[in-house]
Amino acid sequence: MTSIIEEIEALKRENDAVLLAHYYVEDEVQAIADYVGDSYYLAKVAVGLKERTIVFAGVSFMGESAKILNPDKTVLMPDPNADCPMAHMAEIEKIKAVREEYEDVAVVCYINSTAELKMHSDVCVTSANAMKIVQALPNRNIFFIPDENLGRYIASKVPDKHFIFNEGFCHVHKSVTAENIMRIKALYPQAEVLMHPECTPEALETADYIGSTSGIIEYATKSEKNEFIVATEVGVLYKLKCQNPDKSFYGLGPKMFCPNMKKITLEKIRDCLKNHTGVVEVDDAKREKSLIPLKRMLDLAK
Repeated sequence: MTSIIEEIEALKRENDAVLLAHYYVEDEVQAIADYVGDSYYLAKVAVGLKERTIVFAGVSFMGESAKILNPDKTVLMPDPNADCPMAHMAEIEKIKAVREEYEDVAVVCYINSTAELKMHSDVCVTSANAMKIVQALPNRNIFFIPDENLGRYIASKVPDKHFIFNEGFCHVHKSVTAENIMRIKALYPQAEVLMHPECTPEALETADYIGSTSGIIEYATKSEKNEFIVATEVGVLYKLKCQNPDKSFYGLGPKMFCPNMKKITLEKIRDCLKNHTGVVEVDDAKREKSLIPLKRMLDLAK
């Protein structure tokens, strides 16, 4: 009897396909992916792929960005309904109003956003490269969308810029509280706290290390410490444990769970390849405009 993994591998060969997966999808999906990473890594990887079909195990803005960067390739989403609520948490009218108020403003758009928001932005960023890119911009005024917490973290590190914040958030990272961190720290007093900058400023004050998902993995892998409290989506624990089998990692409980990322299953990956479903389409006008801030991100982050 052919296993589902063997089916997927055969279908990938038939479709000249490559499987990209975000760190937050289920363990078994990460295990069979050709490339696993955070948003920045996957955006970079997508540009240089030789395969004609990209299967994106992640949420909709990721597949959309892959299509924008690769208009001549087929991009498939195993579950088109896997969405990121934060990706919609900014208003075009607010962007226009800020541009009218601040003549030299740069609209800096977290890659966790829709193509519609990217179209109205000057540059995209990820948590891994946001600080570098904001520092490189000539503009003093920065309107950071859609995530307020990441914006406030970058603002704290770049005091010479004036930031305008947006009221967006990631529900997973917003659920992290200083009180919860301290409760778990009491159980594991030797553990270092690793945290994503999408968490609130109050929670970030408890962290030993603040960084992107890839940054958290790198830090824990290089650290001489053996215990870590990981304040980001639970999916990252798979990679952390794979790379560090002799170290201990503690999550923060059931709230550190993205239900949209977990919609991606092996069965859905097989079915989208078999039936050619979940095809991502971006019209030419939208693609051309949203490509500008994405390409600028890749250039400035080099």
